[in-house]
Amino acid sequence: MRFIFGGFALALSASTTLAASCGDTGAGFKPFIAEMKQEAAAAGVSKRSITTLDGVKYDPAIIKRDRGQSIFSDSFLTFQGKMISKYRLSQGQALVQKHKATFDRISQKYGVPAPVIVAFWALETDFGATTGDFDTIQAIATLAWDCRRPEKFRPQLIASLQLLDAGDLSREEFKGAWAGEIGQTQFMAYDYNESAVDFDGDGKRDLRNSVPDVLASTANLLRKHGWQPNQPWLQEVKVPAELPWDQADIAIQHPRSQWAKWGVTAASGKAIKADGMTASLLLPMGRNGPAFLAYENFTKAYLKWNESLVYSTTAAYLA
Repeated sequence: MRFIFGGFALALSASTTLAASCGDTGAGFKPFIAEMKQEAAAAGVSKRSITTLDGVKYDPAIIKRDRGQSIFSDSFLTFQGKMISKYRLSQGQALVQKHKATFDRISQKYGVPAPVIVAFWALETDFGATTGDFDTIQAIATLAWDCRRPEKFRPQLIASLQLLDAGDLSREEFKGAWAGEIGQTQFMAYDYNESAVDFDGDGKRDLRNSVPDVLASTANLLRKHGWQPNQPWLQEVKVPAELPWDQADIAIQHPRSQWAKWGVTAASGKAIKADGMTASLLLPMGRNGPAFLAYENFTKAYLKWNESLVYSTTAAYLA
């Protein structure tokens, strides 16, 4: 799950006066929905879509899920051990071959390799097997009312109504994960509006059922996040004991020539390219654990997809 917001989100956040105190009750939820209807109307949402909020209720089960998140607190090795299975590896390889023609078209248009897309497809929903059955508009409304991250979910509630206006999904098709993600690679409504594409040519952007639409939309979103074609994203390496450890930071970049000078090698022990391409040294388990050179495709595209360093490293490693 990711959140990308621009000026509209800031304006919406600034104009919103109602907010929940932290708790597990829905007191004040109805006035909040009334306010969001006004915000939606100001954003140009149709009356027909706005009226869908009439049936939305505060959902304590969503709050319980939100409070109970724990998987991203796992270490990298624990998390990737849970998420990278033999099934996902073999099924991912099989799906790359099955949809080769589609992936070739996607690579040509968006510059994103098949393994990168398939890794997200695997981690997000097991290749579309577990997309979720929560009412996503109700889930987003509940999280928008909650005290923890209203500035993230309020714009998503408006975006959900705009997506309903666009006609790609019926109200009944707004089903997905508890935090509001929809489809086989779990798009939030804002990203669905901005980055979903109709790649099978049926006149509808269908991220629930159309594999071509799912794969191409995933590539398009990564491209918008800054993906650079024909460039690496993550490289497993070995590091020497005498490395200047203060330089091992995702925010610090050096040319590969400098990393090579400091004794960093490929995981196999072979020399890395001693050129001017910049990378950060990523040590997800500290200096005694696995080490990676993280390139701009990682620091831009992957970390915009999901801010969790553990998740993004796992997705990039799986690819």
